Amino acid sequence: MTTTIQLPIQGMSCANCASRIGAALNRIDGVEASVNFALEQAAVTLQDEASLPEVVAHIRQQGYEVVGERVEFQVSGMSCAACAGRIERALAALPGALSAEVNFATERALITLLPGPLSPAVVRDQIVALGFGAEQVRGSVSARQQQLQAREQQERQEARRALHQVLIASLLTLPLLAGMMTMAGLLSWHLPAWAEWALATPVQFWIGGRFYRGAWLALKNRAANMDVLVATGTSAAYFYSLYLWLSLGAQASGHLYFEASALIITLISLGKLLEARARRSTQSAIRELMALRPERATVKRGGDWASVAVDEVLRGDLIRVLAGERVPVDGTISQGSSELDESILTGESMPVPRGVGEPVLGGAINGSGVLTITATTVGEDSSLNKIIALVERAQMGKAPLQQLVDRVSAVFVPLVMAVALLTLLLWWAWAGDFGHALLAAVAVLVIACPCALGLATPAAIVTGTGVAARHGILIKDVDTLQKAHDIKAVIFDKTGTLTEGKPVLQSWSGDAASLRLAAALQQASEHPLARAMTASQAQASLPEPQGVEVRVGSGIVGEVEGNRVAIGNPALMASLGLVVDPVEETDGATRVWVAIEGRLAGVAALADKLRPESRQAVANLRARGIDSWLVSGDAPGPVARIAGELGLTGSFDSVLPDGKVGRVEALREQVQGRVAMVGDGVNDAPALAAADVGIAMGSGSDVAMETAAITLMRADPRLVADAIDISAATWRTIRQNLFWAFAFNVTGIPLAALGYLSPELAGAAMALSSVTVLGNSLLLKRWRPKAGQG
Repeated sequence: MTTTIQLPIQGMSCANCASRIGAALNRIDGVEASVNFALEQAAVTLQDEASLPEVVAHIRQQGYEVVGERVEFQVSGMSCAACAGRIERALAALPGALSAEVNFATERALITLLPGPLSPAVVRDQIVALGFGAEQVRGSVSARQQQLQAREQQERQEARRALHQVLIASLLTLPLLAGMMTMAGLLSWHLPAWAEWALATPVQFWIGGRFYRGAWLALKNRAANMDVLVATGTSAAYFYSLYLWLSLGAQASGHLYFEASALIITLISLGKLLEARARRSTQSAIRELMALRPERATVKRGGDWASVAVDEVLRGDLIRVLAGERVPVDGTISQGSSELDESILTGESMPVPRGVGEPVLGGAINGSGVLTITATTVGEDSSLNKIIALVERAQMGKAPLQQLVDRVSAVFVPLVMAVALLTLLLWWAWAGDFGHALLAAVAVLVIACPCALGLATPAAIVTGTGVAARHGILIKDVDTLQKAHDIKAVIFDKTGTLTEGKPVLQSWSGDAASLRLAAALQQASEHPLARAMTASQAQASLPEPQGVEVRVGSGIVGEVEGNRVAIGNPALMASLGLVVDPVEETDGATRVWVAIEGRLAGVAALADKLRPESRQAVANLRARGIDSWLVSGDAPGPVARIAGELGLTGSFDSVLPDGKVGRVEALREQVQGRVAMVGDGVNDAPALAAADVGIAMGSGSDVAMETAAITLMRADPRLVADAIDISAATWRTIRQNLFWAFAFNVTGIPLAALGYLSPELAGAAMALSSVTVLGNSLLLKRWRPKAGQG
């Protein structure tokens, strides 16, 4: 059984680092890895969970670090060191465990976990399953949330340190600019050589130490990255200047290049600081979703209300939620009513009223009143955790264009080194001035920007999928993101998608006794039409049906109080030997016939209202040049009526569930392009999987949402067009990012080699390239769905 885990990696300085780690991991048997430089994470699929230590070891051998979260438990019931050894081996074998230590003397267990695949609750359950007691030493929330908080704190510390270093580097570099102004004829004096050396040296080796460390790690692993380029270029300028000073003495003043190396390091360090800030901003969606989960919940235990860690909430627990508090877990309201703010989860801007018996989502804010809810899903099964996992999965993917970038990145740095060496030799041979030749070569080294290439695709994907999730559009993977913007036609299921999915009994032609028997049989069906008939007899006492047989696409048969009852369409009636008169269906209602003991007992007209947003949803797609079709198992009359009312391109009626796949394939051939399927029911799952892009309404079944490539977190069909829009916007941003990333290199490197670009300007351009790509990606955060805007 394969397992996919997310590994946070520290120490990557550019896309080449990510490529090198990915290549090393993919050489391990049974391991597939995708490393994302923008997220600083690796998505690793393991054929055997036992190979996880080898994966971590390979990452560390490359000079990078995989940092886990330390969780401590108080263990009871151990009688000897052998017990401790058994627990330790079991915990170390858990998927996602980096290490485990169990101390018999102190009765403590310390385990280091990777964020995501393993939660403290699972560890505790493993210890209990071995026959021991376990209690977490400190109150916990989810492992990922703790990891995020620790990482944010570390990032803040690193950002402060980087800012201080940039400020110090700027103060040291500023006097060196006098030398540049003198060479430009703007000043008649310059600093003494010893002063230039004194100012440049701390910038070169203290501020620039990170580049030397990164270069050493890369070269030690027989690779090259951005650090190699910067360290090589600035070192060449620094040490050549040092050589001139030591050999010429005071005569070297005015001919040194200390200011070039110092200014390059200062500018690139500033660029890295801005890049880090922008990169954190692209990941804000995950941070916001993580922050939605409260650390504690008020749970009824033993007749009293007690505050417990959210991880300790169990399915079926009663939870009290006060006004202004966040709902800790998914549940159903058992007492009270309120309005809940679900905007960050579903994109619904207005508070949603909820009452007894209605579901609530973990992370929603209780607007008013006091609610008592019964927990239905907890831990990793909760809606919030599923949303986070889905967004993380999408953000970790690689777009097809990224494969081209990876191939370019693999040879980029060695190629730039070769171009720089050739530039040095040709300029020296042609002009006879080694200093001028060296400056041109240094400019080639520092203008090259592999970081921009590495950030171009993932930064856009992270931002695009993040902003989509904020507005209730969950995109499963990058492949979906690529396909969605190129959709030519959309097929809508009718019930629960374009309609409200809550049909009512509009009319009944038989007697009350027959309707009661029909409603009793329909208790065995989950179809919306069946629930409508059952609901019409809510005040009556309905008997339990026996021997129920569901005939897919035609109806249901069974026994009720000794009577053989059949409910369905004319095809079912015909199979029973009954001939029914066709009904002129002009009111949009669906007719079902009821037979009791082989005799026709009546006809029920069941009507399902259209969603108020459906007409605008179709109009939005039409405005984008996308055809809209309807598929339904209903008779031609009501289907045609709905299609005409909504202005659909066409419709498919009388389609059985397994026939929807054929309609998807046929329409794909007809439009000669990609087709999306929108549905919400279990019977839509095959068609959702068969479509180029399956879109599930969040109000529908779990099966539909698991199968679909896009999930709409609120039941608004207008979000279909918005999902296509954010896909197009993200893909457009990816292309723009790649254009700018390649433009900086394709134009900058030749200009530097020809001597038209000074090393200082080259360093500024390199820093600007990454910031430009990230800034362009962040523009996606301004995207807003048009649903609800008319």
